Amino acid sequence: MSKTEETHKKDLGKSLAKGLVAGLIGGLVATAAKAIAEKFYSTHSHGEPEAALAEKIAGHELTKGEEAVAVEAIHWSFGALTGAAYGALAEFYPTATAKDGAGFGMALASLTHEGALPAIGISAPPEEQTIGERTGEMASHALFGVVTEMVRRVVRKMLG
Repeated sequence: MSKTEETHKKDLGKSLAKGLVAGLIGGLVATAAKAIAEKFYSTHSHGEPEAALAEKIAGHELTKGEEAVAVEAIHWSFGALTGAAYGALAEFYPTATAKDGAGFGMALASLTHEGALPAIGISAPPEEQTIGERTGEMASHALFGVVTEMVRRVVRKMLG
């Protein structure tokens, strides 16, 4: 069998849809695990970035009730979407799952809490964050990545 035929045969078992679904489910379960972990290890002494983002999107100050709903919506949507993206990437680029997903979670923390969120002014820049905030974010995101990968792997096997 030629190298091209081997590659084609290997690619036949890959499915973008199955990768997205497996990753999305993994991201939702991981979001729950991350939320539980953050109850024990507070990561937001500078305030909730999701609350600031919600107000920025709404264009006005939110009531406590609106803020609570918006924070949860952002939190769960982001977990589901990043999990789905990870699942799709893992489907076609399996080395993305290295370190059982911990690298994915830590990269996500770096991109969000140390990059995008401070850049758009809704969280403190890394140099103003406490060691507890930074390590808490890295740890909770590493957990998010590992749980996403564990669940993604199981769901993907179940999907065939």
